[in-house]
Order: sequence, then structure tokens, then C-alpha cells
Amino acid sequence: MRILMIQPNYHAGGAEIAGNWPPGWVAYIAGALKQAGYTDVSFLDAMCEHMPDDVLREYIRKHAPDVVLATAITPMIYKAQTTLQLAREALPGCVTILGGIHPTFMYTQVLGEAPWIDYIVRGEGEEIIVNLLRSVEKGTDKEDRARIQGIAFLDEAGQVVATPAHPVIQDLDTLTPDWSILNWNHYIYIPLNCRVAVPNFARGCPFTCRFCSQWKFWRTYRHRNPKKFVDEVEILVRDYNVRFMILADEEPTIFKRQFVALCQELIDRKVNIHWGINTRVTDIMRDRDLLPFYRKAGLVHVSLGTEAAAQLNLDVFRKQTTVEQNKLAVKLLRDAGIVAEVQFIMGLENETKETIEETYRLAQDWKPDMVNWNMYTPWPFAELFEDLGDRVEVRDYSKYNFVTPIMKPEAMTREEVLKGVLRNYARFYARKSFFEYPWIRDKFKRRYMLGCLKAFLKTTWNKTFYDLERVKYKGGMSTEIDLGFDQSKVLTQEQIAELKISRPDLSADVNFKGTPIKILACGGPDQQIDEATGLPPAVSEKPAPQRPVVSSV
Repeated sequence: MRILMIQPNYHAGGAEIAGNWPPGWVAYIAGALKQAGYTDVSFLDAMCEHMPDDVLREYIRKHAPDVVLATAITPMIYKAQTTLQLAREALPGCVTILGGIHPTFMYTQVLGEAPWIDYIVRGEGEEIIVNLLRSVEKGTDKEDRARIQGIAFLDEAGQVVATPAHPVIQDLDTLTPDWSILNWNHYIYIPLNCRVAVPNFARGCPFTCRFCSQWKFWRTYRHRNPKKFVDEVEILVRDYNVRFMILADEEPTIFKRQFVALCQELIDRKVNIHWGINTRVTDIMRDRDLLPFYRKAGLVHVSLGTEAAAQLNLDVFRKQTTVEQNKLAVKLLRDAGIVAEVQFIMGLENETKETIEETYRLAQDWKPDMVNWNMYTPWPFAELFEDLGDRVEVRDYSKYNFVTPIMKPEAMTREEVLKGVLRNYARFYARKSFFEYPWIRDKFKRRYMLGCLKAFLKTTWNKTFYDLERVKYKGGMSTEIDLGFDQSKVLTQEQIAELKISRPDLSADVNFKGTPIKILACGGPDQQIDEATGLPPAVSEKPAPQRPVVSSV
């Protein structure tokens, strides 16, 4: 059986500023398939190739796979649906399968819009895809599918069927990623001009930030054995000449003992790699005395989930951190020689010109090395989405990309929010480029920051950064902005209310997760993690439903 995996050709102007990121799902799914005996597995990165639809359709026709797999985060969903439509057009008999976080929760809407998709894999895919393809290979998938856990599909009557959740993979060390399937020449990290990888040390998050949904997707927090993880890192360095990695984890420092062991392994084995992570402000404060040790292990870049400049918004997000703690975490990282990057979430309903300016003032006060101003993206499967209700007018998911204002603040237009954020970027990085980066004493950090600046300037010049092509300068200070929304997906409050009544099945289905007994904060300083379960003591999961869930399309 010939299996083709495709990364859809989607671009937004956000994370790509630093280079092309290798799609980790491909290596882990390919490894699971090959471990199960499927040897004819290939991958096409249509995103890196910037492949037009007609070329992609012909590629699929020429390679004639029996099965085509694609993935989708929320802003990628329409491109993913189109990718599998092209596969169906090129090869009417092929089996089309979609995975990823958006179809996991929004499968009813996806299958209603794209009935050419045969199966949706919900949640962690390595074991589910093997079970599904074994049935496809035997030609019994139509008979078996209601008993295959973790999938959704349209039955013969056009109804959506979602089977009970597949158990999570308890031992992540059983994963066997196949990194050879990637064309490593594609994946260059611009700041250091080297190959970059995005491996998994852990999956999930035991906390429940209201704007996030990773804890729902992965369902429970699990981590790898540090020695075995570093075995994998050594393979990436030795066999594929990877010199920089970003841990794919939501919170890799949650288990201090395991993270310290990981760093010690890298030091003891003298693994030649630099790396970066995302983590919590409270973990940096907890580990302040260990930060030089982390830097010795190659950790050079930490992105902090500071999220908000105002304490009010920190409380709304359920972060349980303070503005002063954010400032201290930045100082601790910089004192240890680690690049400190902070994140601000912009564009909530209470945004004003003054609050946008406040983020810039704090960026100057905190003195981080880098700042990202991310537009608030109301994931339709996150708790905060439900709270916002009919204020989420824009349902054009292709723009849920962190660089497009989705919410309309009460006191501003979306265009004004975007202008304010772009002005912050211009001022902040202009100061860094003239007064700081060239004068950094640490030679490595100076090279790294100038490399980041190069990436920023390059994508600003070609107008891919923050999708700058939508900003039209008319002379002087006058600009015109086209946010590019599909107007058929911009709903009135009345339409949203009617949709909730007439089509409740189109809302996100997160029931396969199980509901925490107690909603917890992200980074709450008093919370303890049970290292045996990977969960705070108050969290448990309800059993998955025992019958398939059926809804009409």
C-alpha cells in the first residue's frame, strides 16, 4: 500500500519569519507506519515548496498513492481540505485522511464542508492511524470503522459518526520517529543559518489556560526518558546535521528533575546543538540558580508566556502571574546569557490605543531581547471562545493566524489594532538594531540576535512578515488595510445566535477529553505536579463514551 503524507501549502507571515519549520507530525506518523510494516511511505512539503494547486494535483496523480494523509491547525484547515480534494480529483479511488487539532474538535463542520474526506483522526495519531490503515489495507474499513477508536467519518446516510477516544500513548519512548523522511535542506533556521528540528520531549500540559486547547488535545501530560530523548537528539545531530532545535513541548520545564536530567545528558555527551523552548515565567523564577547550567547545556532562547501587559488580562487568561514576575523572569534569563523573548496577546474586546502603547512601554521597561505582539485568536474549542460568545463575528478560520485581528475591540477598529501593533514592532526593533544588538559583548548572543534581526528585516522587505502585503501605503502617514476576510464567514450577532440554535452540532466537540474536576491555572505558583501521572492532583479524566456519537450534517 502506497502512503503519501502532505503538509498543506499554507502561509501566514508569523512563525515563518525565522525560517521553515520541519513538520514533526510527519516524522512521528511515518515512524509509526514503518514500525507497523508499511514501507512505501513518502512525504511532500507543499508548504515549503509553495506548490500551486494544479501542480499538487498532478504530483498526486503521478505518484498514485492508495492513501493520502494531511494535517491541519485551525488557520490551515481550508488548505488542508483543498489538499485532500485535489487528491480525490486526481485519484478518485484513494483514501483521504485528515488529522490535527482543528479537525479533532471540529470534525462535524469539516466533514460537512469537505465530504471527500474519508476519515478524520482525532487526537494523538500514531496508534490510531496504524489501526485504521490495517483495516483499509484489508478492504474492511467500512465494516470496521465504527469499532476503530479515535476517528470520525460520514456514514452511508450522510451522518457524522465519531467513535470513542483512543487511549493516549502512555510510554512516549515507544515512539519511533523516522527523521529520514524529511528533506532537511528545506529546514533552515535563519538566525544561525543551520538546520533546525522540532522534536517532542513531552506532550500535553497539566494546566488549563482559558485561551489554549493543547491540554484538551493531548489529554494528559507525559514526558520521555531524558536519556532516550537525547539518543534521538544525537541522531538528528549526527545523521542530519541539525544544529538547532525547538522543543515542541508546551511546558518542558514542568518536571524540574526531568528537565535537569535532559540538560545533564546533553552536557555529558557533548552534543553539539543549541536550542530553545517555550515555558512559564514561574518556572524561570523557580530555577533561577540553574539558568547558567541550562545555558551550558545549549539552551540559548526562551520564549516566555507573559501574554498580557495588564494584570486584568492576565487574570482573564487565568495565568496567575503578575506583571512584576514577568519583568523579573526576563532579567534572570538575560543575566544568564539566555535570549529572553516575551509574548503579548493583543486585540481583545477591551483593547485601546492606550493599552497597545502600554505594551510598548513595558517592553522598554522589561528589556527583553525580543518581543512578539500576537493577535488574540479565539480557538473555537477553547474556553474563552464560549465566554466571548456572539462577539466572535469572524469565523474565517484562515485568518486565525496570530497576525490578523479577529476580535473587534469596543473602542477601536481591527485596522487600528493592527496599525498600533506594527508601530510597536517598528519602534522596538529599530532601537534594538541601532542601540543594542551590534554592541552585545557575548559573541554568540550578538551573532544570534543579528541573525534574528536579519530574518526580521528580510521578511519585512518582502512583505511576508505579519502579512504586510495587506497594508497599502497611500503617501505620508496614510495607510489602507485589507484584512482579507471571506465576508461569507463574517457573521452578524443574529446569524451566530441562529446558528447556535439550528446547528448546535457544528460547535466544537471536546467531550472525548474528559472534564477536569477543577479548572486550574497555567503557571499557578502553588500548584504541584504528580510525577507519576503527569497531572496536578485535582485533575482526573472521565471515561470515554462507549458508543459512537452520531449527528446529522
